[in-house]
Amino acid sequence: MPLIETHALTKAYGWQPVLKKLDLSIERGEFVALLGPNGSGKSTLLRLIAGLSKPTAGTIRVGGWELPREAAAVRAQIGLVSHKPLLYDNLTAYENLLFFCRLYALDDHNGRIKRGLERVGLTKRSADLVRTYSRGMLQRLSIARALLHEPDVLLMDEPYTGLDVDAATTLDGLMREAHADGHTILMTTHELERAATLASRAVILSRGVISYDAAMTADIAACYVKVTEAASAK
Repeated sequence: MPLIETHALTKAYGWQPVLKKLDLSIERGEFVALLGPNGSGKSTLLRLIAGLSKPTAGTIRVGGWELPREAAAVRAQIGLVSHKPLLYDNLTAYENLLFFCRLYALDDHNGRIKRGLERVGLTKRSADLVRTYSRGMLQRLSIARALLHEPDVLLMDEPYTGLDVDAATTLDGLMREAHADGHTILMTTHELERAATLASRAVILSRGVISYDAAMTADIAACYVKVTEAASAK
């Protein structure tokens, strides 16, 4: 059974369809880059898989659990990192992670937080307020938070937005490590070169449908350009 599976997945806002009967299957351990022009439905798809939005029609299963009926079970398997850190500015890094430990009703709070901060290189800044963090540090802490409950799936929605070169390189390393540890990763990004070096598979959305789905190859950039041009011409 695929770890993530959608069938005839449709999402519309009013009369405007964003996803159109989308079929997608992702196996355990895959690293999939979800690509496409703005408005193609990438972030909408991640929100649906994360259980943050309900589909208009169709089905979603994560680890055998169905959304939205079994949303609590699905969320327990998912860690979400987006271009918005979704952290509490007036809490320290430690306090942010402690809040999420309690939210997930996890055990061994101190051990989990210590390991999480060590993993992303923020141990020395654990007592600092998050509002003093750089953009790159915020993303690192977001990853620590996403991994606290040891989820099977990491959903990464444009995680490189606003990062400088050094911070982006650090994030590359964290993503490779997470994938090597067995996490299944679905990442949206506009950075084709980065996607080609990290992901093993590319899925391109165009106007709410999958226009390309294959193993990541060196010519993915050319394919992406063609899909983008075709979408713009419609």
